Amino acid sequence: MADVCCEFVKESSPSPSGEMSSQSARRRRLEVRRIKSLPGVTPSETVTQRKRSRFESCFPGSISRLCHNSVENAGGSVAEESGLTGQGGLILSPLTSDLLPKFGVASVCGRLRDMEDAVAVHPWFCRENRNELHYFAVYDGHGCSHVAMKCKERLHALVKDELEKKEANADWKGAMEQSFSRMDKEAVAWSNSVVRGTCRCELQSPDCDAVGSTAVVAILTPDKIIVANCGDSRAVLCRNGKAVPLSNDQKPDRPDELNRIQDAGGRVIYWDGPRVLGVLSMSRAIGDNYLKPYVICEPEVTITDRSPEDDCLILASDGLWDVVSNDTACGVARICLNGKTSPSRSPEKEVGRRDSNKLCSDASMLLTKLALARRTSDNVSVVVVDLKKAT
Repeated sequence: MADVCCEFVKESSPSPSGEMSSQSARRRRLEVRRIKSLPGVTPSETVTQRKRSRFESCFPGSISRLCHNSVENAGGSVAEESGLTGQGGLILSPLTSDLLPKFGVASVCGRLRDMEDAVAVHPWFCRENRNELHYFAVYDGHGCSHVAMKCKERLHALVKDELEKKEANADWKGAMEQSFSRMDKEAVAWSNSVVRGTCRCELQSPDCDAVGSTAVVAILTPDKIIVANCGDSRAVLCRNGKAVPLSNDQKPDRPDELNRIQDAGGRVIYWDGPRVLGVLSMSRAIGDNYLKPYVICEPEVTITDRSPEDDCLILASDGLWDVVSNDTACGVARICLNGKTSPSRSPEKEVGRRDSNKLCSDASMLLTKLALARRTSDNVSVVVVDLKKAT
C-alpha cells in the first residue's frame, strides 16, 4: 500500500535548460512524492485520523475546471486543491488509500464562460456506531456561483452536526432536512450581508436574492446509501448493470410540485420550458430568496440498502443528465470500471489499487466528454464512486 500526496510547484521554480520552451516552462507542474507505509498492518483509529488529515490537506473537497472563475470557486489554486490534473483541463481525484471508496471526479465549464458548479468530497467526515461515513455532493449554482460555493464550504459540516445530534437509528430524513434548512438560512443571511460589489452577481442585481443552487448529497455507510436531493441534479446507482435512480428531479411541471406551487399562490409559466413564475426551471433549491415560498429548500431523502451487486454510484449536475440518460451513464461507467477503456493492469497489488482509482477518474472524465460531445449547454460536474467491495 502506498499513499501519494501531491504538492504544487510554483512557476518560479527553476527548470533544466533545454528541457522545455519558455512557454512550457510557465506551465504549472505537479511534483509527486511517495509516502512510505507498512503493508499488511490494520490501521488504528489514530492512523485513520492521520490519513483523513493527509487526504483533506491534498483534497479539501471541491474541483473546478480552469475557466473564467475556477480559481475563485476553488478558493485558491485548482491544481493545489485537487492534487492531480488530467488531460483537457479536467480536474480529477487523487489516489487514495483502501480505507476510502474509490472515486473519480471531473468538472468542466463546457460552453459557459463561468463555472457555477461545485463538488464536495469529504471522506471519513463523520462516525456512526463506530462506522466511518463518507460524503459526496454536487452543487449546481444559478445566477452566480456563491451559493453553490457556500454549500461546498458548509453543508457537510451542518450534516455532520445534525448526525451527531441524532440518537442511534434516528430518522435520517429529519437530519438531512434540518441540515438543508440551516444551509438555506446561512446562504440567505450571507447574501444579505455581502459587501456590495464583491460578487459578480452584483452587476446584475442590487442584491443576491436571485442566486441559488441545487444540492444532491450522498452519504455512504457500510450498508446503506443515503441520498438527499434538492433541485435537478441527480444521483443514479448502477446495480448489476442496470440504472436505479436514487433521486427524482424536482421540476415545476412534476404533478406534485405543480400542485404545491399553486397551493402556495405561485404559478408555473412555460417560457423555454416550465419555470416557477417564468424564471426558475426547478421547483426546489437552496437560496433563491425572491421566489420563496414557491421554491423551497426541503430535500427529498432516499435510503437504499447496499448490495453485492452494486457497481457504482453517479452524482452529476444537469449538464450531464440533460443530454445523457441514466442507462447510458451507467453503461459508460461500468465499462470504464471493468477496465475495458484502459490498458491491461499490472498484477501487482499496489498498481491494482492505483488503477482502481484511475478507472473511476476515467469514468467521470468520459461522461463529461460525452456530455460535451452531445453539445450540453451547461457546466458539467460528475462524481463516480466504485461500490464494489475490495477483495
